Amino acid sequence: MYHLVLYFRLQDVNLMRIFKTRWFNREAKSHTIKDDELSEAINAVLQGKADNLGGGVYKKRLNQNRDRAIVLAKGGEHWFYTFLYAKQDMANISYRELAGFP
Repeated sequence: MYHLVLYFRLQDVNLMRIFKTRWFNREAKSHTIKDDELSEAINAVLQGKADNLGGGVYKKRLNQNRDRAIVLAKGGEHWFYTFLYAKQDMANISYRELAGFP
């Protein structure tokens, strides 16, 4: 289901890995979002600079505030980029759409 490991590093003692789906990878390329920006965005999420949607689901602004990404966290060590949308196309993600994320 997940396309590739985007980035991994040791943070304190824990290994942190960031994944992205094949679909997300394709969309990120079309929106000119680079892997470095995705890695920096996870750091921002860890600092509380993202919308916590509950249950390990976060909404993070990307690409100079033009796009939104849905990021899933599992145990704080595994992060999954699963969904990307342009702010101009969809203002917010609905609760119904949010329920589709595990």
